[in-house]
Amino acid sequence: MKIGRYGFEVAARKEGGFSVKSEHLEILNPNNEQSAFYRVAEGELKEASAPTMPKAVPDRLYLVVASGIPEFREVYDSLTAMGFYNLSPEAMKELQSPDAGELLHRDGDNIASVIARLEKDGGDEKARVETYLGKIVSGIESVKRQALGPRETVEFKQRVKGAKDPWSFGASSMSDGTLRALGTLVAISQLVNAKERVLVVGIEEPETALHPAAAQALMDALNEGKEHTQILITTHSADLLDKLKFEDASVLAVETLEGQTWIGPIDEASKTAVREHLYSAGELLRMDQLQADRNDLRRQETSTLFGGDE
Repeated sequence: MKIGRYGFEVAARKEGGFSVKSEHLEILNPNNEQSAFYRVAEGELKEASAPTMPKAVPDRLYLVVASGIPEFREVYDSLTAMGFYNLSPEAMKELQSPDAGELLHRDGDNIASVIARLEKDGGDEKARVETYLGKIVSGIESVKRQALGPRETVEFKQRVKGAKDPWSFGASSMSDGTLRALGTLVAISQLVNAKERVLVVGIEEPETALHPAAAQALMDALNEGKEHTQILITTHSADLLDKLKFEDASVLAVETLEGQTWIGPIDEASKTAVREHLYSAGELLRMDQLQADRNDLRRQETSTLFGGDE
């Protein structure tokens, strides 16, 4: 299996806007030998493995134009097969313009179209979404696209005490936690059986606005979803860390040092505490002892991927 290493640095310009300060890609073959590479700095191509390469420009990532060259296309395709979500209940409550519903938008503002497409596909993904949502929010039986003239929204069917039949509620009547949970479930299920699946799903704080008891059902869905899609989540919740099932190598700590944000694996002391069941990852977070490995942060700082001298 080939391995790709890709990184870039974006800098603010004095005259306004941003530029790509540096960008680097290398592809290693199964023998760990470099098979293809390029390096761009300040809008200029400095070196490359291919004899003919397109021109670099300072305000665009070079990989976009380099993807026309076969050896770099696989990296581009892998990166574009990722979905990252900061779901917005406000956007999901608004009446939406219909689209093909192939992929959920970053804020979830086309969720009605994606749900309609899941239903049309005829698989069990929509039923799975509804089952988990019913566990997260008591009484919910189904969700579906509801057309309102040229626009659309999501309609929820929910059992109400004393009513013979479930009541219908539009997205604008649902809580923020319910909508965020629905968006998370759809994001991890949207292309499970498709030929071109979403390879990585990243979700910003999926537990936000959820009651702690309801978060357990959401975590069960995430644990099931990771069997077919790589899932990345960011969280400040120690309870969520305790509910997820993962190896210690899957936990990355985020730290801000001298105005710079760094992400790295947790340090060896934290890994040992988790492995030997001295503390859980959540307990370490509560004690502010879930720290990034300083050796790895130093390695990142000097890595050629980010313009260092290594």
